Amino acid sequence: MGPFSVVFTFLLTASLAYYVYTPFPDGVEEPWKLMLLDATFRTAAKFVRISHLCILRFREVLLESDAGEDFVPGVKVSDVTFSGVPVRVYEASGGQGGLRRGLLYFHGGGWALGRASNYRLYPEVQFPEPYLDCLAAAKHFLSAEVLSRYSVDPERVGVSGDSAGGNLAAAVAQEVHTLTKYDYNYHVCRAQALVYPALQALDFHTPSCIQNQNIPVLSRSSLVQFWIQYLGVDLSLKEPFLSNQHSGLQQPLLTPELRARFNWTLLLSAEHQKNQSPVVAGQGLEGILEKAPGLLDIRASPLLANPEVLSKCPKAYILTCEFDVLRDDGLMYTQRLQNVGVQVTNAHYKDGFHGCFSMLFWPLEFDVGRRAFRHYISWLQDNL
Repeated sequence: MGPFSVVFTFLLTASLAYYVYTPFPDGVEEPWKLMLLDATFRTAAKFVRISHLCILRFREVLLESDAGEDFVPGVKVSDVTFSGVPVRVYEASGGQGGLRRGLLYFHGGGWALGRASNYRLYPEVQFPEPYLDCLAAAKHFLSAEVLSRYSVDPERVGVSGDSAGGNLAAAVAQEVHTLTKYDYNYHVCRAQALVYPALQALDFHTPSCIQNQNIPVLSRSSLVQFWIQYLGVDLSLKEPFLSNQHSGLQQPLLTPELRARFNWTLLLSAEHQKNQSPVVAGQGLEGILEKAPGLLDIRASPLLANPEVLSKCPKAYILTCEFDVLRDDGLMYTQRLQNVGVQVTNAHYKDGFHGCFSMLFWPLEFDVGRRAFRHYISWLQDNL
């Protein structure tokens, strides 16, 4: 190898290392593997020149592949519809007979990504349609007739989801407790398991949003993009949302009582406040809460529910990750549920990041993901 080749190889290696390297806080699980994942996303966005939604669909192919779903030994998989909503049903085959447990799971993906069998997604629909699809599917499954058809014990049904799916699961869990009040043909959920859920869109300056604003797989900028798409907000307002102008002090609909429901200075421990100060805009965006009513709607922002609604929620498992912009949403919801007497297990992973729960298979396999998934399954076995 001549001198030119040596220099070229050195420069190429150094350039690749510089491009791939992203500084992460101490404690992130397997940082080099996460750097490579992040570099893959950045490369696609930079050189393929595709839109925001297309790059997110590329991420979906990597992170939400159906690997292992087409055939699982001992499991029957079928695609059906629940009240017109496409769903995929997994049933254990064989066994000892008798009644079994049932779990409704809503996938994540920013209300914009998913598979063929799911609730409707952006850009075809916006809030409240994805929520209404999930609620319709839940009501269908929770009917006495359908539970009997699938041999599910009506006392052992739960609801779960990750990220945007965790948002939908929390909102459905708040709503379905009213079903039996009006119709005795329905049964209620006995447990909810929320995996790094998105629960509010009024404060994008929580300590976790600031600490982890550039940590893959979900940046603060992408989080805001997903929310404004879901809520039908003009995309030109992304920057004002990033600076919390939509929840400024001069918003008359944001009463002190309502602000207290997402006030992290009241709901987070000192450890997770990170010595940060709240960012509350003065003037704000005039009329935004009237134009985008979903911002205050508990069907979109379950964290804003009043204490009476929360007190009727089923026991909860809430998984949070230290290096995740959504960490504080989950921690605040944990505290609010506990304040009204709901039994909550908060599984907090100090080396975890957003999306790790789904990264269980090569090449996107992380130890923290395996640990988180095992604990999630263990909790369901003990509580459902």
